[in-house]
Amino acid sequence: MKKLCIACALAVLATLVVAHAQAPGISSKVDRIFAKWTSDTPGCAVGVSNSGRVVLAKGYGMADLEHDVVITPDIIFEAGSVSKQFTAAAILWLAREKKLALDDLVRTYIPELPPYSPDITIRHMLTHTSGLRDWGNIAAIAGWPRTTRAHTHAHVLEIAGRQRALNFTPGTRWSYTNTGFNLSAIIVERVSGQSFQEFSQAHLFGPLGMTHTSWRDDYTRIVKGRAIAYRERDKTFSTDMPFENVYGNGGLLTTVGDLLKWNEHFDAPPEGDPLSTAAQQQPGTFNDGRTHGYALGLFVGKYRGVREVSHSGSTAGYNAFLTRFPDQHVSVAVLCNATSGQATQYAHAVADLYLGDRATSAAPPAAVPADDIAAHAGIYASAVTGAPIAIGGQRDVLRGRTWKFDGRTATATDEYGTSEQYERVAKVTPTAHDLEIYVGSYVSDEAETELRAEIRDGKLVLKRRPDTTIALSPEYADVFEAPQLGTVIFRRDGAGQITSLSVSQDRVWDLRFSKRP
Repeated sequence: MKKLCIACALAVLATLVVAHAQAPGISSKVDRIFAKWTSDTPGCAVGVSNSGRVVLAKGYGMADLEHDVVITPDIIFEAGSVSKQFTAAAILWLAREKKLALDDLVRTYIPELPPYSPDITIRHMLTHTSGLRDWGNIAAIAGWPRTTRAHTHAHVLEIAGRQRALNFTPGTRWSYTNTGFNLSAIIVERVSGQSFQEFSQAHLFGPLGMTHTSWRDDYTRIVKGRAIAYRERDKTFSTDMPFENVYGNGGLLTTVGDLLKWNEHFDAPPEGDPLSTAAQQQPGTFNDGRTHGYALGLFVGKYRGVREVSHSGSTAGYNAFLTRFPDQHVSVAVLCNATSGQATQYAHAVADLYLGDRATSAAPPAAVPADDIAAHAGIYASAVTGAPIAIGGQRDVLRGRTWKFDGRTATATDEYGTSEQYERVAKVTPTAHDLEIYVGSYVSDEAETELRAEIRDGKLVLKRRPDTTIALSPEYADVFEAPQLGTVIFRRDGAGQITSLSVSQDRVWDLRFSKRP
């Protein structure tokens, strides 16, 4: 069976030779999509398969600006969170071998985690319903954003093990977090007795002929044919590489051709191959039975009226998008090595060329009438995170969710039926004297850091060692916004004294810092 898989993969690879001759009109249109990438810039690689045959494989821009290496379809990029589906597939392989079960408690395999009640399962982690805080966000709050330190899975375990709370009760809400996929990779290693690279090569990459794919489990390893990643600022490029040894959440080194082979196994799995596909594409559910749009490492939904199974990814300067339209048997892979590489938009623009009239015109989200926005204009605070949103002005923040207003409260419900409560609050403009109550040092064992609140030029700032100063902008009573930190809420006791502060972000809710006496 393995020989059959490899033979099929080689047949797919052979079509690269004739890819451009099959659709010259489309090929020139694809060139225009990527026209901004030249011999003076980084760029992207793109691959398309149609009915199991690779019909387009091209490169644009440079893989290495220092050494004048051109991007070709065989250049290796890092795929960011596109990697998550491979981690989920590794867990599924072990589940099929009855070495674990998706509904096993995570602490069965990772006792370093604190006990939660109710506790989290492997399935929760693979569907982003665990409530686990994102370890990278915690590290950033502590002053070590990803790519600024060579993080390892030891760091992930240490950070996750220090958390005393989850963002929410497991299975009740959805919040994207890398932590669950790093922990899943660790589980694969502990259960299989192999490194994640060895396991993936034996059971995922090898059987499908993905000969250019591996994990970035050692960032110092030489990888022949790898594109360097770049950050673009003011039309100037500088290197921006992921110098870290964490993987499973990301870290997949691959090519557009190998990603198309991976996608093809979903549409045409080899007979008897253990890589089944149905379970991985089944939308996840909440505890009450409601479904959401994330399966096991994959987003499942619709694009322009057709079914789409996809995932985007970005790490440091790399950007990626892999998408598949099952009913049309079309796949598109885009890999870029610049922060300004809009892989998702590029992939969809390319997909439009191949889907043609099989896809419908994209209908814009329904706009909320201007009169309704004006009637409810003001600042509302989330009951979940405390984060403020401003309704009214130039931004229509009501778009995308169903809103119900009742006096000073509002309820926003998303397409999956998850509701969030908001309360109208009053904007404040505190004086320097008003801000004095917040002055002091605040420490968090969970983030292993200290923040010192000070008044500088009449404004409140937070200082973090060694030399970071974070400006706070007042929003409503005791609540501030910090662009580099998130929503900062100062907490009071029954006597009205400030006793702590909390930091909330998209992936970290209510991380507490206690005020030193």
